[in-house]
Amino acid sequence: MKYFWSAILGASVLAGLALRAQTAPSAPAAPAAQFAEPPNNAAAASSGSAAEEPTRIILDVTRVNILFTVTDKKGRFITDLGKDDFQIIENKRPQTIQQFTAESDLPLRLAILVDTSNSIREQFRFEQEAAMRFIRSVLRPSQDRAMLVSFDSAAEMVTDLTNNLSQLEKGITGMRPGGGTSLYDAIYFAAKEKLMLDQPRDKFRRAMILISDGQDTESRYSRDQALEMAQKADTVIYAISTNITREDSDGDKVLRYLTDETGGQAFFPFKVEDLDQNFENIANELRHQYNIFYRPEPLRTDGLYHAVTLKVKNHKDLIVRARKGYYAPRL
Repeated sequence: MKYFWSAILGASVLAGLALRAQTAPSAPAAPAAQFAEPPNNAAAASSGSAAEEPTRIILDVTRVNILFTVTDKKGRFITDLGKDDFQIIENKRPQTIQQFTAESDLPLRLAILVDTSNSIREQFRFEQEAAMRFIRSVLRPSQDRAMLVSFDSAAEMVTDLTNNLSQLEKGITGMRPGGGTSLYDAIYFAAKEKLMLDQPRDKFRRAMILISDGQDTESRYSRDQALEMAQKADTVIYAISTNITREDSDGDKVLRYLTDETGGQAFFPFKVEDLDQNFENIANELRHQYNIFYRPEPLRTDGLYHAVTLKVKNHKDLIVRARKGYYAPRL
C-alpha cells in the first residue's frame, strides 16, 4: 500500500513541478540555518530561567484577547453572532467582555513545519505536495508571511518569514529526508524565535501547520514545553497527519492534543485528493474569527497558565474553537 501511494504521489509532485519555470537545484547554495541548541530539559523546565523571561508576557497588564471560530455541527462557520451571545469564564468566575470584533481579514503569520525524518521517508513526497498546496491556496503576498522549517534530528530554518512563493516552494522541493525526529524542538523554536515577534499581537493571526506523523524521538524540549511556547506566542496549531494506515497511532494522539489545546484542528487525509478540502478548511478558519478582549477579574500577574472557557449562550449546538487558556504576565 505504501509503495502504491509513493508512486502516485511522486507522479503528482513531478507533474506539478513541471509547470514551474524554476526548478530546485541539486544542492542548495548555502546550508539552511539551524536553530540554536536548546538547554537540557531540566533547565528549560525551570520557571525562573532568565532566558525565558522575555517570552512570558503575551498580553498587556490589563486585558486578554482570544481569537476564535464558531461552527455548527456540520462544520459550517457561524458569522452573525454578537458580543452578548458569548460568555467568558476564568477560574470559575464569569468575566466582562470589554471589546468584541469579527476579524475576517487579519494578516497571517504562518510557520509550516515539515517532518524530514527517516520515519516518514515513504510519505515524504506526500509531505512536499501537502506543503506546496497549502502555500498556494492560503498565502496572500500583499499581506501574509510564511516560514518553512524542516525537522529531523534537529530543527532547521529552510526559508525565513517571506511573502515570496518561489522561495518557499524552492525550499520545499530542496528538502531531503533522513535522521531522527525533533518535532517538539521545531514547534518551540518556530514559536519563540519568529511567530511572537510581530506586534501588536492581536493585529496578526499566527498559525503553525505541522505536516508529520506526530512521532518524536530526539527533541530536548518536551511536548508540553513546546505547547507552552506556542501558547505564549498566541499560535494556533493545525496538523496534517502522514499516517495513512487508517489505524490511530500514538503520533495521531499527539497531533490531536497539540491542536485541541491551541484551538486548531488535526486532519488525517488518506490520499492526496483529500488535501484540497483540508487546506480549504484551514484557510476558511483563518479568515473567519471573532476576537474578544476582557480584563481578568481578579487580575493576576503570576506568570502562570490560566484556563479559560468560552461559550455561546443558549446555543448548545454550536462549537467554539479557541485556545483553552493564556499565560499571565509576571511583574
